[in-house]
Amino acid sequence: MPSDYVFNRILVTNDDGYGAPGLMILKEIAQSLAREVWVVAPFRDQSGVSHSISIHDPLRLIQKDEKDYAVTGTPADCVIMGAKHLMKTHPPDLILSGINSGANLGTETLFSGTVGAAMTGMLLDIPSIALSQAYADPDNIPWATSRKYGAQIIREILKLKLEHKVCFNVNFPNCGNENVKGRKFTTQGKGLLNGADVQAETDPRNKDYFWLQLRHKDDKKDDNISSEAYNLSQNYITISPLQFERTHHDTLEQIEQQLG
Repeated sequence: MPSDYVFNRILVTNDDGYGAPGLMILKEIAQSLAREVWVVAPFRDQSGVSHSISIHDPLRLIQKDEKDYAVTGTPADCVIMGAKHLMKTHPPDLILSGINSGANLGTETLFSGTVGAAMTGMLLDIPSIALSQAYADPDNIPWATSRKYGAQIIREILKLKLEHKVCFNVNFPNCGNENVKGRKFTTQGKGLLNGADVQAETDPRNKDYFWLQLRHKDDKKDDNISSEAYNLSQNYITISPLQFERTHHDTLEQIEQQLG
């Protein structure tokens, strides 16, 4: 065994579904960091489900290997099933979610199943990191970048002595690993999300059905130089600390002033 293991047990999950290429890369990264790695991932693609948990439907476990499972549920379900059932006797020291196919930036993180899994880990008081790989061409995703830098970034994050309950959102830039400028700790920012649309269609039986689509900015830019979207566009690996607290304190202060 390598002498530089830093964890006893890591739980790996994602939202792209069991067997997704990013999940396999993240498993490799986890195996370089921990003596024991468990994979508990959704049976099918669960992109966009955020922190959703299945409280109205039963879950089923499909064992793929000794410590590899697929779950008929969401990424949050997978985290809870892994930490509180499969690994109940010896819980994970760390939860890794990803590596997502595509960046998760700004407001989009509120909808991301990848980030939702990490937030669920935070709820369970387990250090958690969401990781995503940006791309422009779905047929040419630069997985080599996240594969090269993944373990290094995880190690760096976990070396920090932090007092607050947070999880981390990591994005790898859309470039070859030789063009990565470094890493930056960033704000979430607004990101590139710009609303949502409904696409109406009609099936062969003349029944209506609908696809929901998230809409992104046409220029694909975020001018906030502290944000993850801006720094990712500059070929930096971005690391944003996230929390559950969403109170808009400026508005609360204005309300208090107006109400006396």
